[in-house]
Amino acid sequence: MVIKTTTPSVLPLSLDLTGRRKKLQDYPWWLLGILLLVLGTFYLILTQPNFKEAFSFIKAGLGLTLSTTFVAFGVALIIGLLAGLGRISSNVVIKNIATLYIELIRGVPMLVLIFVIAIVAVPAIVTGLNAFGAFLSRSGITFLAGIFSGINIKDVPMNARAITALATTYGAFLAEIFRAGIESIGKGQMEAARSQGMSYVQAMRYIILPQAVRNVLPALGNDFISMLKDSSLVSILAVRDITQVTRLYTGQTFRYTEAYTTLAILYLTMTVILSLLVKTIEGKLRRNEQS
Repeated sequence: MVIKTTTPSVLPLSLDLTGRRKKLQDYPWWLLGILLLVLGTFYLILTQPNFKEAFSFIKAGLGLTLSTTFVAFGVALIIGLLAGLGRISSNVVIKNIATLYIELIRGVPMLVLIFVIAIVAVPAIVTGLNAFGAFLSRSGITFLAGIFSGINIKDVPMNARAITALATTYGAFLAEIFRAGIESIGKGQMEAARSQGMSYVQAMRYIILPQAVRNVLPALGNDFISMLKDSSLVSILAVRDITQVTRLYTGQTFRYTEAYTTLAILYLTMTVILSLLVKTIEGKLRRNEQS
């Protein structure tokens, strides 16, 4: 009598090992490294007096950094949407004005643009409004003349100028994002909407733009993160954001290691949180499209 012995198959074990290896490869080790770095820095802030003092001083500018970013990005969204619609407009004048704005902004470094807009353009606009007020005064429209003539360049705070500079600059980049999003929607969508009796504006508002915004939402989130980082440039205007506050602190104490390490970790923490939020939203959008 011959007893047949069966050897267990190694295939399931091999598949299991392959699956585990793939999970290890796909695990976000970079995020673990950043988390350890952030936790290590905050441990120093809690235990080391110099780091604690630096953090207490720097965090005073955190609210201004966030408010400047949120307000500037909100204005940039409006500018970008209008400029993006202008880029695809059939009107030659509107299309060329939008293209001129986008190419002009994208062709100049952001630091230079902040100087030009905040120190050159804003005072020029105020001067123009004063001249318009003088014209209204000569025309006998004294009520409006007093409003425009009463504007003083010194009354425009640097924070408002910084927001204007960031919004104007990022509006050009967002315009291209909106343009690409709108052009990604099939032309049949517009034709179908127009065949149902909708005007161009109604079709764009109710049919095209909702789909386009959903497609470009991850890109908008990435630009918001970029603006948060680029908001550090407004410190050159003496706006008391966390970068400017850090510069003031180091000027008083000369503790560069503690101050700039804390500053870097604050920016890193904010950008990583926002990046994870953007990836979560992007994942939900993909699941909704697949379902």
